[in-house]
Amino acid sequence: MFLPPPPSAGRRRAARRGAVGEKELLPLFGPSLGGLLARTLSRRFRSACRKVVGYRGHVRAGGGFVVEKNVESGTGAEGGAPSERDLERRRRIRRGIMATLVGGTFWGLNGTVSKWLMDTYAIDPLWLVCLRELAACWLFLAAAAVTSRGREQLAGVWRSPRDLLAILGVSLGAILFSQVAYLEAIDWTNSATATIMQSLGMVLVLAYVCLKMRRRPRRREALGVVLALAGTYLVATGGNPGQLSLPPQGLFWGLACAGAAACLSILPAAPMAKWGNFTVNGLAFLFSGIILTAVYRPWEHMPALDGVAVAVLAACVVVGTFGAYALYLQGVKDAGSMRASLLGTIEPVTATVATVVWLGTSFSPADILGFVLIIAMVYLTA
Repeated sequence: MFLPPPPSAGRRRAARRGAVGEKELLPLFGPSLGGLLARTLSRRFRSACRKVVGYRGHVRAGGGFVVEKNVESGTGAEGGAPSERDLERRRRIRRGIMATLVGGTFWGLNGTVSKWLMDTYAIDPLWLVCLRELAACWLFLAAAAVTSRGREQLAGVWRSPRDLLAILGVSLGAILFSQVAYLEAIDWTNSATATIMQSLGMVLVLAYVCLKMRRRPRRREALGVVLALAGTYLVATGGNPGQLSLPPQGLFWGLACAGAAACLSILPAAPMAKWGNFTVNGLAFLFSGIILTAVYRPWEHMPALDGVAVAVLAACVVVGTFGAYALYLQGVKDAGSMRASLLGTIEPVTATVATVVWLGTSFSPADILGFVLIIAMVYLTA
């Protein structure tokens, strides 16, 4: 039969385990039962507290099981000033929010600039994809080589044929597919519509997650799907079911954009977890650029470019492709994927504003309502 230990033994155990100091405590059990329950339930209860409500359990000197507020909850001892660790966490989240907003803005502007280049200089979308991929891949690889860990990943991935095949699959099924579909959608419609249609990829990701986890969509997720379908209907038809407000090619490439965005969210996950973001993206951009160049032969489709076009193309590669992606990845790392997904909706907003202000494109009330519904879908399904 197990009996509660005497107070002296309880104090010694509490000291060895790191007894709670001057912090806000919530007693759960009395001193008489505390020793017994602490011996039998402490580990399991503390684990449950951490997972469910963000509290940590401790054995109190003299018996009894107590719960201490987690230092990551945002308050210091006795509800006082935040700890240094908490302040650093807040600074990191703010930095991640800013990085995500700037990266999403760069992406939105990049689509509008690409549309301007294709219209002004008669640049073929595939030619632009070749340039962006072959130029951006070296920036990704150079960023990976800056740190010692990145250099180890760059060297190690070549010794793993299976992972190289996985990255090749990412380059074809995600990078090349998304780049071609996005620029073709912009060419047939405009950057705002292409970016909004690309956001529908979250519905496909949701379907993939539900199938993989064998669960039904939650209520808000189902509502998000309904809003996405309604928004797509309004964008495609302008509210008139008897006609399309988009050319059929534009609608096709817009929906292809959504599929490509879903592939881009799913396929690179495993290789990136093992070899890092910059290494995987650098090699994926390199492989897809080489393959597309061999098939398309961009030197046979050279546009007539002046100094302005060259400068804008360089900005598209450095800022709109590499810079936007690097900032967004930093935002995911610092602020978390949930915040990054929500803040990433600044991309279609930026693309829409830039398309209206710079290119003079007009949208009908049905288009605007469709945009709003699709953006609302992102908030519901993220």
